[in-house]
Amino acid sequence: MPRGIHYRVLLISCLVYAFAAMDTMLIGALLVPIAKEWGLSRPEQGLLASSGYVGMFLGAVTFGILADRIGRRNTMGITVAIFSLFTGLCGITASLSEMIILRFIAGIGLGGALPQPGVYTAEYAPERYRGMFLGLVETSWVYGVLLAMFISWIVVPFAGWRATFALGCLPLFLIPLLSLTPESMRYLISSGRADVARDIASRFGLSLPEVEVRKKAYTKCMADILGEKLRKRTLLLWILWASLVYTYHGIFIWLPSIYYDMGIAYVKSIEFTLLVTLMQIPGYYSATFLLDSVGRKKTLFVYLTLAGIGSLMFATARDIPSILLYSCIISFFNLGSWAGLYAYTPELYPTEIRGFGSGTAAGVGRIAGILAPYLTGVIWMEYGLETVFFVFSAVHMLASISTLILGIETKRRTLEELSR
Repeated sequence: MPRGIHYRVLLISCLVYAFAAMDTMLIGALLVPIAKEWGLSRPEQGLLASSGYVGMFLGAVTFGILADRIGRRNTMGITVAIFSLFTGLCGITASLSEMIILRFIAGIGLGGALPQPGVYTAEYAPERYRGMFLGLVETSWVYGVLLAMFISWIVVPFAGWRATFALGCLPLFLIPLLSLTPESMRYLISSGRADVARDIASRFGLSLPEVEVRKKAYTKCMADILGEKLRKRTLLLWILWASLVYTYHGIFIWLPSIYYDMGIAYVKSIEFTLLVTLMQIPGYYSATFLLDSVGRKKTLFVYLTLAGIGSLMFATARDIPSILLYSCIISFFNLGSWAGLYAYTPELYPTEIRGFGSGTAAGVGRIAGILAPYLTGVIWMEYGLETVFFVFSAVHMLASISTLILGIETKRRTLEELSR
């Protein structure tokens, strides 16, 4: 059964992930007022949104390596400081180019932060509950997005978008909380500090995990994840991360603008986006509680397929009620897929390269994130909204089929068993 320390790790991981989500998605809620003030075209808006994902790619890979060198907890503290400060500074920019630079730097912190709560939680959670714990961490994303939308809904009409960005500094309060949580015991053992891990195990009444200590574990990380043993797992994770980042951020960064373009007032478009975002909550929880019973592979396959069908139906919708309905279907099943992927990712790599492998998979996703906001704006302008959602449907289906062909089942298997 989970102990108090397991819930403490789960709570801090959920908070880091939720506030990273808030700072990631603030730009989507604020694109409309920024574009109106600066007279930005859709491709320029897409470029602004994409700039953060360029930083996220760099951050996911570099901080993934750092997490295997200095630890999961310390890496989370550094990345939280970066993304909080530079999101807040976006509110004092005077031009598009200045904001692109600050969004890029904030993105480095966000990209570094997002994989780490899952890695940290996976290395503490009991095997029987690991899928649920990791699903709950991923579920916290929606609360961060709702917070971003709610803050924008409340603050923008009265104080403007600049004041809204200032609230991006809120996650700084997490840094002292992180100092109160222990480092991952698996990381400590794999890095040759078994004595510290033993002290943590004794203090919290835990069993010491059996982790193989490997010398020079960092010299061939890429060779390891692309080697014969892990190649199929890595390919699947890269496809899944690229597909889900492309579809999620391509859709939800633009959703307030899509509604606004239909003639809906800005505040009302945020209200509609809040409604659609609320559907992510049952989507997350339904998938989370299937992960340890039905399994990761089946859950991912079903949810990705249904998200693809929802995107196809959106492409054929012609009125606002239908578009809202299909937006909710996409929101439910796309975010349920994320719960599965977040649980799956850290399970597929051994401890000594878990941070690097997870970070690299997230980094591949961030490449898709770089493309998604910009390409969505260009395709929308050139070929119409229907084509945009036909593309989203095809990408979901690619991920679904890849899971069926390349996926393995990991439910109720220890991390050490999966590493062999």
